[in-house]
Parts: sequence; C-alpha cells; structure tokens
Amino acid sequence: MGKKNTKKDQLVRSGNDIIFPNNDLLAQLCGQFDKNLAYIENNIDVEFTHRGNVITALGAEKEFSFEVLDILFNRLLNGKAVSQIEIDATLRQFQSSDNSRENSTNIKAIYEIKTRKKLVEPRTEAQKDYIKSFMNNEMVFGIGPAGTGKTYLAVAIAASRFINGHVDKIILSRPAVEAGERLGFLPGDMKDKVDPYMQPLYDALNDFFPVKQLTRLLEDKQIEIAPLAFMRGRTLSNSFVVLDEAQNATAMQMKMFLTRLGEGSQMAITGDITQIDLQRGILSGLRNAESILKGVSGISFNYFTSKDVIRHKLVAKIIEAYALEESS
Repeated sequence: MGKKNTKKDQLVRSGNDIIFPNNDLLAQLCGQFDKNLAYIENNIDVEFTHRGNVITALGAEKEFSFEVLDILFNRLLNGKAVSQIEIDATLRQFQSSDNSRENSTNIKAIYEIKTRKKLVEPRTEAQKDYIKSFMNNEMVFGIGPAGTGKTYLAVAIAASRFINGHVDKIILSRPAVEAGERLGFLPGDMKDKVDPYMQPLYDALNDFFPVKQLTRLLEDKQIEIAPLAFMRGRTLSNSFVVLDEAQNATAMQMKMFLTRLGEGSQMAITGDITQIDLQRGILSGLRNAESILKGVSGISFNYFTSKDVIRHKLVAKIIEAYALEESS
C-alpha cells in the first residue's frame, strides 16, 4: 500500500524550475543517466536541465512537461514504479484528448486490478473502457492489434476475480492454429503438443500468481489452459473464461465456444482481425460474431487501435504502416 501524500511531499514550482522534496525518488524519476528525462525530451518540445533536486524545463511544451513530471513523481510517492512504458502512457493520456491532469491521474486508480504479484493499471482510455465493460457485461470482446493489452488485461481480471472468490475456476483457451507455418509433428503427450500454442497464456499467468501457487492451481485444474477444440460439450459455470486469438476460430468453433457460458461465469474474447491465420476462404469466427452479436444485451465490443499499443513504440508504427499499405 502506498503512503498518503502530505504537503511536504508536493513539488514546488518556481518559474521554469521544479524543486523536488525527495532526492531518492527524483533519481528514480530521472532514471540512470537521466534517461527518463531524455525520453520525454524526445517526445515533446521541451529541454530539461537537472541540477541537484531541481529540474529546469524550457520549450514550447514546458507546462505540459511539468504536469507529466508531477504525475510520475506522485506514482513514486505512492510506491509505484516509473518505467518508459509508464512515461509513454502518461504522455499519451494528455495528447490523445482534452484530458485534464486530474483525469489522467485518476483514470488508473479507479480501474486498478489487484493480483497476487502485481497491480495492473489501464494505460490508455481504450483499456479503461475495456476494464469497465467487465463490470457491466457477462461477455466482453476485445478487438484490436497486437500489443494493446487485450488478453493481458483479461487474464489479470480473471486472476483478480479468482483471488477474490468471485469465480471458482479460470479457463484460458486458444485455437491451435499455426501462424502461417507448418510445424510438423510435435513429440510428446497431448500436453506437450498443445503447450507451444498456449505459452502466451502461461506467460500472462506468471505475471499474476507466485510460481508455487500457479503450479498447484494448474495441477488442481482450478486454472485450466486448453485448446479451443477441447471446449466442445462442456458447460463452463462459475468460471472466468478467456478465448485468445479468437480471429483464428472458425464461425462454427466460435458459436460452440460462446454457447459454453454457464451460470456465474464471465467470458472474454480477444483477437486481431488483421492477423487471421485461417486458410483462405474460411470465415473468421471473430468477424462473424461481431456482425451477429452487436447490440445484444450483456455483450460488449471494445476496440483498440495502434494508439493503444503498450509494447515498444515501433510496434505502433509498424501496425500503422501495414494498415496504410492494406488500405491503398
């Protein structure tokens, strides 16, 4: 738990200078060799000078930079980390719309997801709306490009609901479809054969549960990771169910999966309709569900764009370049 901020923790503004009350936290804010300040300088029109516990800002967007530094410093005061990802998210919060500082600060606190290992926060407006959708709907679709947090947030919510006793099980699924390659025969038992397809789901779970607890939960089938084909004939009750890479489910598989929903359960369906690996001529179940189920009460469709990418900044540029090529 972060400590409550007091007046003595507040930054002092004097002309172009900001005076920081805590040198240790200031060092974390600036980063090694002031790399965090350099990152902000590279993204907005500002130039920083760092001397002792004072940062001086000059440039057309110095007022903007003061707000950004204040928000990031308050994260540190509350015991939260400041990384390049957090800096980028804060910059985008201001640049994307007419968000005020108050809105940019509070957007995360309201929609925080608490898990055993970490606190997960929305980093864009679309992510906030996505989390909000889970508060009001039994079935939530997250559609958009890679790196926007669709599956990660869904698994985080699943972990939080399970930890708080709202569901008895977490069930994570994916279509076992190769991404344009023919991997051939995979040795081992059934688990060995399907695990390579499921690895991204294991990676997400490892972020939210301690290793020993996760191992036990997997052994006890309280957390289950299975290919989509294994869902047929089941009723998934009192569970949080996630279907990842849903664009690679066929229309028939999608209908089968969606109709597994049982009492006390919630479903998240995530996918990127620009990266369909099904054979040519086969209708994507995600596209099909989108056209059929829009407007159905209890089902929410949430959309992400390249502006919501929280991986490396270059990923957003790559997505935009491909979208431009495909539209020309």
